[in-house]
Amino acid sequence: MKSKNSKFTKLLALLIVGSCLVGCYNKEEFKHIIQDGYDKARANTKVKGDFCYYLGVLRFPYTDEPVLETDIRWDIWNKRKLSRSLPLFAEIGLLSRQPVEGQSGLYHYDLTDLGREYWHQYIDNRDDEPLYHNEFCYGPIVVERVTDVTKNEYTRAQGYSYNKVNLEVDYEYHVIDVPDWVIDNQDKLNEIYTQTKAQLPGKTYEEVITFNVGKEGKLYEDSLTYKQIKP
Repeated sequence: MKSKNSKFTKLLALLIVGSCLVGCYNKEEFKHIIQDGYDKARANTKVKGDFCYYLGVLRFPYTDEPVLETDIRWDIWNKRKLSRSLPLFAEIGLLSRQPVEGQSGLYHYDLTDLGREYWHQYIDNRDDEPLYHNEFCYGPIVVERVTDVTKNEYTRAQGYSYNKVNLEVDYEYHVIDVPDWVIDNQDKLNEIYTQTKAQLPGKTYEEVITFNVGKEGKLYEDSLTYKQIKP
């Protein structure tokens, strides 16, 4: 059961051969690399956008399960996530919610047509029993410009013959195709999902991505995938 508590493996590892980038820090090329990374990640994962509200592990249709004394810690965490995320998205309109007859406080949930449009599910098969992770995704990123590239060097521990070098790339972006359910419910979403505020149209945001520099100037970047936001 240990793997249930491990983070989901990153979906995209981007490898670029670009010795010129390391030497001259070409901001325009970095812009294209970052944009291409997000675009490819969306295409590979079939998500609707680059910001995903994580619900928890479940299969629709789903019926509330109360926390039991025999539950392991992971099951308790998951049920608590669901107890916060499912009522919220039922209120917003991405899920239907019907009371369980004869069981006060328990509900049946299923995807609405609107919910299916933004729903993404990935299956973790590393354990004996598959885990079905669910989330609602929106807001593709459009990179506007790279504002700064900073080179950092870190001396490796004794016994290694070379230093670790990385480039911190600051950039600005905006999001497109933001649905009304995000715009109209931003305060409710921000209250439950505090890690990242709802991304709104017409606003410019700032972000930093780190590229690791390998031998012969090869650049490695493993975080250009959608941003999962947990309750």
